[in-house]
Amino acid sequence: MADMPGGVGPLLAAAFQSGLIADLIVLLLLAEAALLWWLKARRDVGPGLGAVWPTLVSGVLLLLAIRTALTGAYWGVTALLLGLAGLSHLLDLALRARRERLRATPTPEM
Repeated sequence: MADMPGGVGPLLAAAFQSGLIADLIVLLLLAEAALLWWLKARRDVGPGLGAVWPTLVSGVLLLLAIRTALTGAYWGVTALLLGLAGLSHLLDLALRARRERLRATPTPEM
């Protein structure tokens, strides 16, 4: 990366070492969440936050875990964040399975 033009290599190295890269990606995820909310609320387009919030939470927790690892934080904090991300992922899978079961259940005809 040091060979990249314009001194981008040192900037990227600093962004990784400081954890800034994870912070920037978290900001992108928050912007994505805001966009999903706006699209559903104003345009009635897309899944909205209700369908994807466990996925977004899991992603943010993973990014925070990466940040703690990059910045040399206590390993227990990283492990806790990874565990919480895993629980959020399991919740996401359970909610998706529930939605699929509800979709597959025939509704009684009147």
